[in-house]
Amino acid sequence: MAVETDVLNELRRLRTRIPRLTGSLAATVDGLVLAHDAPDTEPEGLAALTAAALGVAHRMTDAAARGDFRELLVRGSGGYVATYAAGATAVLTLLAEDRVNVGRLHLEGRRSGARIADLVATHVEPGTGRHADRPASAEHLAAAPTVTARPIGTLPVRTPQRPTHQPRPQTGI
Repeated sequence: MAVETDVLNELRRLRTRIPRLTGSLAATVDGLVLAHDAPDTEPEGLAALTAAALGVAHRMTDAAARGDFRELLVRGSGGYVATYAAGATAVLTLLAEDRVNVGRLHLEGRRSGARIADLVATHVEPGTGRHADRPASAEHLAAAPTVTARPIGTLPVRTPQRPTHQPRPQTGI
């Protein structure tokens, strides 16, 4: 079975375990959808917003010296958006009504995040991805990007450079 099918099955089981759950989405930390069970929601947009919120959450836990990111909970007037770490490469986002049992949401969300992490880890190891049946060419292997040592969720810091030209002074003002 493909990872998408396994993850989608987990998302559907999650809906049966949490009353008042209205949707769920599994995505990569970069914002690519792995699987979703979120009717009336644009999954690509939700995955992109999850990735953005995840970046902020990582920075916040680092700045507050609270360790690695585990989960993020947002409450709006119409309900909850909860995001849980699913290993180092994926996240689980749950949408729930305002009257959901938040303790149950956390319990099941954490369990499903761990299951999704296992599914992604076993299916997306080197040579087991979507195109695993195709042999990699020597040129492709040589051109493969190197992995940076930057932890997932941290943003690169850009240092401003000096302008290459001096601005002209304004006259006659």
